[in-house]
Amino acid sequence: MMLDSLISCPKCSGNLDKNNVGYICNQCNQKYDIEDGIVKLFYFPEFEKDTNVTEKIKSFYEKTPFPNYDDFDNIAQLMEKSRKGVFVKLLDEQIPFNSSIIECGCGTGQLSNFLSISNRTVLGTDMCLNSLRLANEFKIKNELNTVNFIQMNLFYPAVKEKSFDVVISNGVLHHTSDPFLGFKTISTLVKPGGHILIGLYHKYGRIYTNIRQFIFNMTKDSFKFLDKRLIADEANESRKNAWFQDQYKNPHESKHTIAEVMQWFNTCGFQFIKSIPKDGIYESFSEDERLFESDESVGSFERYIKELSMIFTNSKDSGFFIMIGKKI
Repeated sequence: MMLDSLISCPKCSGNLDKNNVGYICNQCNQKYDIEDGIVKLFYFPEFEKDTNVTEKIKSFYEKTPFPNYDDFDNIAQLMEKSRKGVFVKLLDEQIPFNSSIIECGCGTGQLSNFLSISNRTVLGTDMCLNSLRLANEFKIKNELNTVNFIQMNLFYPAVKEKSFDVVISNGVLHHTSDPFLGFKTISTLVKPGGHILIGLYHKYGRIYTNIRQFIFNMTKDSFKFLDKRLIADEANESRKNAWFQDQYKNPHESKHTIAEVMQWFNTCGFQFIKSIPKDGIYESFSEDERLFESDESVGSFERYIKELSMIFTNSKDSGFFIMIGKKI
């Protein structure tokens, strides 16, 4: 699947024609440049600039791209590092070859590059050009031919609806002004029968991180030993700084619950498949989990108790949880 067949005008959804310097919409005549091999399809209406947090977040991540690539710079090292995480390892094993994937908010593109290795068509999108440059540099250096990167505002997608088997937005929507609207927008990109995976900060699981945020802000960033990642020997200083800035200095974040996101799924025509951590009190996520097979439904009270327990059980993951849904 070629890039030209996927992208469209984010302003009017018209088709794009390629020329010597970039693309032009054949409907509204809007022009889009290519810079450092990245198609700049970021659209942000003037009337939103005074009320939206998009520009603040965009500026923040332009200064501190996340995640940092650390010291690895080839496919073998990327695969080794990525597969250490159980969730990413299972994604790679269970998303079929030849699938089409879009990552909305790919940052520096580590996941997009990794998933493209197994002959999948992957499109990584982000609003921060500096992050995309790192992603594209890795792609070019390692000759990854089935992944592309474009600059895009997820509230104004620059791709055609119902084009992807899998839509991923991991750790992104909670940094937007309207997470549900963001979800609703990117959910239109999923093919019927396809899947969406979103990762968000949890309302209760984020409490300990927010306490550390408060302490750091009150002490001019002292007591960094409270976060084990900031004193870990295996991470270099640039990676530690990227983590610190993302977790503790981000200008905007929101927190959510499993029950809330299940309502998003229902509203937008998705079947709930599973959450990570799981929403049942007696259920736990395993290393041979079938990501795209539906879990048995649990009652709202049991789910509420499980979510409350995430104050203690999910704090080590910075209060992060993942939801998987299937387009009905």
